[in-house]
Amino acid sequence: MGENVTSQAQLKTAPSFFERPYVHVEEIPIGPGVPLGIEQVTNPALGIGGAYGTWGVAYDNQTLPELIEKRLGYPLTPEERLNLAELGFISRHHVPELSEEEHVRLEVSVGARLLAAAAQACGWAISEIEAVLVGISIPAAADYVERIAAEAGVPDRALKVSVHKACDGSVAALNLALNPNLPINRSLRQNIAERLVGKKVLVGGIEGLSRVLHLARDRQAIQLFGNGAGLLGLIPGRTMKFLVGDTREVYDEEGVLQVRMTYPHSRQRRADDSLIEVIETDDQSIRVAGMMHEPEEPTAPVLMAGPMGMVKLFVRNGVEAVRGVYQAYRDLMAQRNMSGRDIAVAIVHHANLKINQLKEKQLWKEGIRIPMPWLLSDFGNVSAASNMIAFLRQLAGLKPGDHVLFDGFGAGTYYDVLAVELGG
Repeated sequence: MGENVTSQAQLKTAPSFFERPYVHVEEIPIGPGVPLGIEQVTNPALGIGGAYGTWGVAYDNQTLPELIEKRLGYPLTPEERLNLAELGFISRHHVPELSEEEHVRLEVSVGARLLAAAAQACGWAISEIEAVLVGISIPAAADYVERIAAEAGVPDRALKVSVHKACDGSVAALNLALNPNLPINRSLRQNIAERLVGKKVLVGGIEGLSRVLHLARDRQAIQLFGNGAGLLGLIPGRTMKFLVGDTREVYDEEGVLQVRMTYPHSRQRRADDSLIEVIETDDQSIRVAGMMHEPEEPTAPVLMAGPMGMVKLFVRNGVEAVRGVYQAYRDLMAQRNMSGRDIAVAIVHHANLKINQLKEKQLWKEGIRIPMPWLLSDFGNVSAASNMIAFLRQLAGLKPGDHVLFDGFGAGTYYDVLAVELGG
């Protein structure tokens, strides 16, 4: 199992993301200027490409405490300082203090650049894009996806889908794009997965979490989270084919991970009903919003229980979600007389290394031995962006016909797991 994760020595010596050889770095002229780095990735044999990156100043594990203490106005105690290398992280990226309007302009500029870079990585003109689906935990604006699509030059006729299910957002978006049997897809005027077969689609997660952390007082959150984004281009049914998948909700009654909802939601719970609300603004704009356990303090964006609380919240239910989809996958392979086939790699949300290691260990006990590489040491926890960044970092080593498991989980608590076959 240890061969699937990054070693402590590698974590200490990994270069800054901005120093990677294929990262394009520019400065966005907002406030004092904000650096943005984007790396494009393409696998021509699969017909899949994309772009990922981050923005803001990089703080490593040695310099981050000074930034945090400046924001809090007092020093962290030794007990409050997390062993971030042990949790799989070496750096996070943070933006300077900006006005609300500047934060929106910055994140729209970032999102538009990433959409354009992802399309270019696929060899597509931006005018060819027929859908954009983005997971965002705490959006800077309710119409964020519409704004970035317009600024990038995506056609007005293209479908825009915003998915607000915390860290599960990007995998939930991918599930919507590929799985026609999801309850949400069946409830819409037009099933998203059926609509997008054979179309050029961009799917991902964009998380400007350092904007949120300017208001945070939670000592764990301000050490763990940072900015990050990942968008991949695919053609459903051709370059990526749905095999099996599922979605589930297990509401966080105890508020182990509390997140402020900055998107439209009634905040009402209905007995024996989903906590997901869907708004179809028109045929080209859909918002999927999950109810969160919110902090009592009106201005607090996020509150977290201790590390063991996170483990209990995500590992038990997460293992059940993966187990169910993996069994459905094995059954499908048996039906196709392909019992010898298996998942090549699992792309798991990078909450932190300890959570992922424990989840992997529990799955191994059940005979589910899928490689789950740790791939995001230089970003911190970037919520819904992490699965797509991880997939793009794994992309070069994948080949046509490979089966990949996407495992998303997030506050709320929401789980999306699906297995896909990569085409060419």
